[in-house]
Amino acid sequence: MALIYLLVVVAVLGLSILRFLCRPRPVKIPIKDRHVFITGGSSGIGLALAHRAASAGSRVSILARSVSKLEEAKEDIRNATGVEVAVYSADVRNMEAVRSAIEAAGPIDVLICNQGVYISGELVDVDMNDIKFMLDVNVVGTFHLIKAALPKMKEGSGGSDLPKSIGIISSQAGQIGIYGYAAYSASKFALRGLAEALQQEVISDNIHVSLITPPYTETPGIVEEKKRRPKITNKLAQYSPVMKAEDVAEKVLNGIESGDFIVSCSFIGHILSISTAGLSPQRSYIMAFIELVGISFTRFVGLCYLWICYGIVAKYQSKHLKNSTSTKVAPKKNA
Repeated sequence: MALIYLLVVVAVLGLSILRFLCRPRPVKIPIKDRHVFITGGSSGIGLALAHRAASAGSRVSILARSVSKLEEAKEDIRNATGVEVAVYSADVRNMEAVRSAIEAAGPIDVLICNQGVYISGELVDVDMNDIKFMLDVNVVGTFHLIKAALPKMKEGSGGSDLPKSIGIISSQAGQIGIYGYAAYSASKFALRGLAEALQQEVISDNIHVSLITPPYTETPGIVEEKKRRPKITNKLAQYSPVMKAEDVAEKVLNGIESGDFIVSCSFIGHILSISTAGLSPQRSYIMAFIELVGISFTRFVGLCYLWICYGIVAKYQSKHLKNSTSTKVAPKKNA
């Protein structure tokens, strides 16, 4: 009995310490009757986010490059929800175009940087222009968006004291390196550093950053990416279930409204988030406790996963080498 009492006291004391240590503090970020600006909003996760935000009563703006796709998305959302969304055509690589679109849209309460491109392939085979393209869209484009929107977000809109949010769509490939995604993973890992540093800079302005890490998602982009994905990458992809864009959008908005820094979208995503928690912000002392207790277990799971990954790579490369050797034509002997 005394032992049980001691364990309860230790647990309560431990949770109290974690509650004191966790920063930033818990927050709720409403999206109803607020301006939600979504990039990459004409298809995939972005379009699903726009649908859900419009249904929740938000004033929605979407940005993408293609005018025709934007108009299709606008009509699609109107037919489904009865809500009229604003559309803006701009390339996120162009700072002036981004600034013009955001100025036209007006003060933003929730900015969701969802644009992204991925071109898979072994690094030795990927063209440098493709690598620069991914970095420009995924990383530099996100800087452009935040730089353009942040001054007005800091000022506040209409004198409202309600918290604001910046959501940055990363990927599970931004938590663990994956064969065939060297350049893409680099671009997504970069977003974590941006998010962690930015949260410290804007917390005093009541702006809260969320880093979202979806798994493979059923989008038009993944259909094109599969066409050039290495065979080994396809093998590894079997261990990451594909989610629907609508399900990801639900997780994203729930995470943003809860002020979560890391927003995981699947069970594997939660395992990755615990094992890679590091020095990322944590609002929930319960989640902090789970991270402390679970990190050893998730590290073990991670080692098991890496054992599988390297086994697949070794098996494929051995088979490939064997096939390459067997197809070589033996030199003819002189008569």
